[in-house]
Amino acid sequence: MELDASTLPALARGCAILGAGGGGDTEIGLLASLQAVEDHGAVPLVDLDELDDEALIMPCGGVGAPTVSIEKIESGDEGGRLREMVETLWNRQVVALMSAEIGGSNGIIPVVWAARIGLPVVDADGMGRAFPEIPQVTMEIAGISPNPAVMTDERGNVIVFRATDGDWMERMERAAAVEFGGMSWSSEYQLTVGQAKAGAVVNHAVSLAIRLGTVVAQAEHDPVEALAREIHAARLIVGKIVDVERRTTAGFVRGSATIEGLDADAGRTLRLEIQNENLVALEGERALAMVPDIITVLDSESANAISTERLRYGQRVTVIAFPCDPIWRTARGLELAGPRHFGYDLDYAPVEDLHALA
Repeated sequence: MELDASTLPALARGCAILGAGGGGDTEIGLLASLQAVEDHGAVPLVDLDELDDEALIMPCGGVGAPTVSIEKIESGDEGGRLREMVETLWNRQVVALMSAEIGGSNGIIPVVWAARIGLPVVDADGMGRAFPEIPQVTMEIAGISPNPAVMTDERGNVIVFRATDGDWMERMERAAAVEFGGMSWSSEYQLTVGQAKAGAVVNHAVSLAIRLGTVVAQAEHDPVEALAREIHAARLIVGKIVDVERRTTAGFVRGSATIEGLDADAGRTLRLEIQNENLVALEGERALAMVPDIITVLDSESANAISTERLRYGQRVTVIAFPCDPIWRTARGLELAGPRHFGYDLDYAPVEDLHALA
């Protein structure tokens, strides 16, 4: 498969669905990627089995607050700078780029850079969704070192980090992202193809996003229902956004959104808790869904996913939740990205158990 004008719109739509509201606005990533492939040609999407086991893969994406990324966009040269420094530090060539997270614009931006520097993109990612923190990747679970990490901004500044662990990498990079103006671009957890094949990544994440985007685009009548069937999603509420509280602080977007039910859901109220992504969906004190499962807000007519920075009063929405990649349901996965990691006094319960999904 090639990533070009025929596949990128579906990829963007699917990345937004998988993003749980985070990962950056896909409209910006889509426009940048379409321009890049028009200028430099289509980007090959390669399977891990097509690459040599000893070859080096460069995960990459943005670090910062999605609200900032709407206005502070990348220049297009960031990927080339990251690649150059990664190759210098490893003393070997990078053979392919990989999205650190498939969710949101971070699932698309590697296509921009790959087109400009002439590399393929691997059909995999490090999350299967979007998460707000740097060590919340499958490479961390697999024991891959985050070092060396490279960060850059649109001005051309470059920083190399070596941290004692993923938590310290998060602290240092987040502080630098704030100094860069709230948004930056980086690569951590570089790995070999062999390590990726051994289970350190979520395989076929890009083709999954394209499939989900295609399902929505080709739905004949009800795109929300077509998508829900495809991903075995629970509909948490159909309603109208009546309140959004959002603030950008310490390199994150934090806040909440309140949805009042309409039609069959009239009289119900749902609150979404946000840290870049939708973390928990609450009806009163009852949790209807929680991380690491994926909670996505859809436009009720088009089924286009709405990112947390685009939520606003009056939008008619359908909130869905669906299962995350199984790796996040392991003990280490829940330690890294379960509800208690984010400060919620909740024991993780899979969305299919909460809603008796088939």
